Order: sequence, then structure tokens, then C-alpha cells
Amino acid sequence: MPFADSDGTAIYYERHGSGPAILFVHGSGGHHAAWWQQVAALRDRFTVITVDLRGFGKSDSSMPEFDGQDFPGDVVAVLDQEDVTDAMLVGQSIGSVAALRAGLTRPERVTSVVLGHSLGGISHPELRELAAADRAEAVKLPVIDRLLTREFQERRADLTFLFQQMGTFNVARMQDLRNLDTDGPTLEDIAASGVRVAFLAGERDAVLSTKTVTRAHELLPGSHLEIVEGAPHSMYWETPDRYNAAIARLRATLTAPKEAV
Repeated sequence: MPFADSDGTAIYYERHGSGPAILFVHGSGGHHAAWWQQVAALRDRFTVITVDLRGFGKSDSSMPEFDGQDFPGDVVAVLDQEDVTDAMLVGQSIGSVAALRAGLTRPERVTSVVLGHSLGGISHPELRELAAADRAEAVKLPVIDRLLTREFQERRADLTFLFQQMGTFNVARMQDLRNLDTDGPTLEDIAASGVRVAFLAGERDAVLSTKTVTRAHELLPGSHLEIVEGAPHSMYWETPDRYNAAIARLRATLTAPKEAV
């Protein structure tokens, strides 16, 4: 499988299937293999690209420290190497911040960005306050309870264990991604880029409330909002059928106007 050169850093990625392009950007505990349920379900209809940000999975992890501000460039490097011109970038949690910044950097390669369980680091005082209030509630819970429902943990102890094991393949940690949220794009920056944005949220997300995501949608003109019933923060893992269906719908909805040209 190939590597892309991100300013001297080797970034591992995989490309599967054919058709309209969807590039997934993992969160703090993930890497390319975390999308196994998406690749298998979507590759017959779409080109599915998965990537390891630096410090994660099989990408270069040899640097003494990691700067979250470099992560968007890792996504851009893959887009450039594959010469993709119509990608929908799908971020998971804080990976959405990297996805949005990559999309704004290469609007000629990206038609849309899906902010999964995230506000994408948008710089706006009201949204910053709402997200901070949500985080204050989330930290009262054990980490695993923020990400997966208790019912799923009890019913699928095997997949819960595998979910937790995913992060053990990474060198970078959550603290290495936190500064992605600094100096984020404004609502005006996003509107001017021409990149379409969707907020994808789970009804039972314990990290970011649907109220906060709905408010972000209201503030960003032209954005799309999809709330999946009964889904937690790690919807892609716990409720993959509903998640995959939402991704397929968004790929058609958000990119149809450009593809029809």
C-alpha cells in the first residue's frame, strides 16, 4: 500500500473500490483500520480512502513530538498524490478538524466535508462556549462511556475490546491533537471556500450534544445537518449500518450539483 509525502513525513493510506471519492479521517484513538466496517460496505459504490495521520497506525511516528497543526497537511498530501478532484472528506471527532482544514486548503480537490461528532474547530464564540459546556459534562464519564453506549459494551464485549485495542497501535495521543482547535476557520472562511459542510451527529453522543451541533448548523448558511437516532459518539463503530447509510446519502446530497456540471 502507498505512502504520501507530507512535507518530508511518510503518510500511510489505502484506496479501495471505485466511484465517487470518500476519504475518512480518524479520531484520536483510530487509524486506517478503524474504518473496516465502512470500507467493506462502501467500496462497491465509492472510492474509499483511509489515512493514518502522522503518529498513528503505519505513518511515520519517529518524530520526538507531534503538532496537530500538521495533520491537515497529511490529508492534503494524500489528496494530491491520488489527484482526487471531487472528494468528500469525512472526519471522526477531532479528525473532523483536520478534515475541514484540509478541505479549505484544497477546495479544488474537495467538494464537501462531513464533520462527524465535531464542530470542526470553527472559530465562533457562541459555539466555543457550547462545546466547552458539553465537554465539562463528558469528562464526568469514564472514557469508554463517552464513546460507546453501556448497552453496546455489555452486548458486544468483543467489539468493545477491539475498539479499545485500536488505539494501542498509535504513538500520538489525544494531547497531540488538541491544538488543532486553535486559530480555526470562521464561518465566513468556510462560506467563501465553496466547500459544502455537513454536521453528522449521534442522538446519544455523550461528547457533543445535538443541541450544540444543531446551533452550529443554524449559524453556517448552506450547511447540512443529519442526526442519527440512537447513535453514540463512535457511531461508525457501534451502529455502522446507520452510519454507512448516512455517509452514502451525504455523498449524493452534498456533491450532486458539482457532479452534474
